[in-house]
Amino acid sequence: MAQDLLKGKKGIIFGALNDMSIAWKVAEQAVAQGAEIVLTNAPVAMRMGAINELAAKCNNAPVIPADATSEEDLQKLFEGAMEHFGGKIDFVLHSIGMSPNVRKGKHYTDINYKFLQTTLDVSAISLHKTLATAKNLDALNEWGSVVALSYIAAQRIFPDYGDMADAKSLLESITRSFGYHYGVAKKVRVNTISQSPTITTAGSGVKGFDEFIAYSESMSPLGNADALACADYCVMMFSDLTRYVTMQNLFHDGGFSNTGVSMEVISKFAPEE
Repeated sequence: MAQDLLKGKKGIIFGALNDMSIAWKVAEQAVAQGAEIVLTNAPVAMRMGAINELAAKCNNAPVIPADATSEEDLQKLFEGAMEHFGGKIDFVLHSIGMSPNVRKGKHYTDINYKFLQTTLDVSAISLHKTLATAKNLDALNEWGSVVALSYIAAQRIFPDYGDMADAKSLLESITRSFGYHYGVAKKVRVNTISQSPTITTAGSGVKGFDEFIAYSESMSPLGNADALACADYCVMMFSDLTRYVTMQNLFHDGGFSNTGVSMEVISKFAPEE
């Protein structure tokens, strides 16, 4: 990979919980490519994770707690980041997702609707609030880049993904809608990356996740993309190499999204001789 792709750029990374997190890998790769970063997560997630360890590895990056569903917290985050950087921000990673219904094993046809509101607020509406806060504060430089992590369940049914599928659909819609308005106003680009199923703390909480990872691996011509490969893709999206890419949902899944069936899967149904 080319070096110093993000030299001189400054960004905010949401959602690094531990070294299994895609956001953790993105933070490491962004710094390796020359960026300065601020790390943030919800206070409860910070107590559960090891974000201070990551901060130390990333040139003692500041950690600013923020609940991404709170407009007040987001304003303090962006103001604090700009104060630290001495200017505006070039990129943001939104790596946030949580469903109480999935965590509690609620079937999609029998969900708790208060939980659904939480799922949508945390996993999707938080992106709208993040973008609105940044735009209102004029916090992002022109040609800045915002990337949110999505999943193909926004387009296809994966039964155990539950109401997170609805949240990802909304996340991608916000990306298109806000991406248009932010692009017109400030040339800020907004995209989602639809990643392969990846072994993370959040992902492993989905019922049948291990089995689905194996299925996806057997369906993808290139195999599943891991967290580090996703981090490299995020770095490219933050860089000047992708200045005219916006309002897109970009599949980063080894070809899974365009594969109807693979010979490996077909072979599992072949009669025994």
